[in-house]
Amino acid sequence: MLHGMARALTGSPGSRMALRVQALTAWLWLAAVGAVLGPSPTVAADAIQLKPVAQGIYVYTGPHTDASGSNLGAVGNIAIVVGEQSVALIDSGGSLEFGLQLRAALEEITDLPVSHVINTHMHPDHLLGNGAFAGPTVEFVGHRRLGAALAARAEFYLEAGARNVGPKFAGTKAIGPTREVADSIHINLGGRILRVTAHATAHTDNDLTVYDRRTRTLFAGDLVFVERLPVVDGSLKGWLAVMDELRAVPAVRVVPGHGPASVRWPSALHAQERYLQAVLRDVRIEIAAGGTIENAIGWVASEERTKWVRFAEDHPRNVTASFTELEWE
Repeated sequence: MLHGMARALTGSPGSRMALRVQALTAWLWLAAVGAVLGPSPTVAADAIQLKPVAQGIYVYTGPHTDASGSNLGAVGNIAIVVGEQSVALIDSGGSLEFGLQLRAALEEITDLPVSHVINTHMHPDHLLGNGAFAGPTVEFVGHRRLGAALAARAEFYLEAGARNVGPKFAGTKAIGPTREVADSIHINLGGRILRVTAHATAHTDNDLTVYDRRTRTLFAGDLVFVERLPVVDGSLKGWLAVMDELRAVPAVRVVPGHGPASVRWPSALHAQERYLQAVLRDVRIEIAAGGTIENAIGWVASEERTKWVRFAEDHPRNVTASFTELEWE
């Protein structure tokens, strides 16, 4: 599909612009489908494994696959932070059924109530489990742009989820934020304060991070990918700028949106920065030479091909998005 679109982009300037927007939109929709350990043991409920990575912090590590019935759409990482009075959930998975299983796993850890569900961004693998935690005492926290972004894509996400996950997706709904973050806020779980920060357009236009000062743990959502190829659904240049800001966070570990449950900080950024900088450099070269998206896909950042999971699936859309952004510098 992309190659056909890219060939069409060599036409007249007006048609090229319209088709580039269509190509970019198509790829971005597809992007969505597709340390000190605490004393507690790993907790399991059905297929869900929650790994302790610091005192009071547990992480589910999503597989590097597409959403399916076997993973219930939960292919991103999810974190649980336990305070003295309540619990915060950072992302909730890709379906109601996964959320319900996650809740059962959480209840094996603590009897404390969930007071906050913090969604790091709009992608379905990070928030379609929200419904399992809905209730009058639970706040759903998101970027100030999350509600609008989710509303624009919710129908597509739900249709794709039903198709990819199958019958186990039944009952899943897209639940947006009840508390929006424009800059930063603090959430007190009792003896544990989380700083929630809204960022400029990067991976998406509605990315949040969460920082736990007690354990110096940064929950980066999809602003940090480890092992799995980063996906640009916002701004390549914006993402690189936000990464520079994130380096100032005095964390010792990060829980990325995808990849191992806990990685040393800020060294976790090195591979992602190398890849994104390579895309930036090479796409600029292609544009300066009067080239095309199709040609760029064939060679941009090709040295990165063997260094990431899902390079073949996700790299073409990154080149498409980045070409469209950088062409108008």
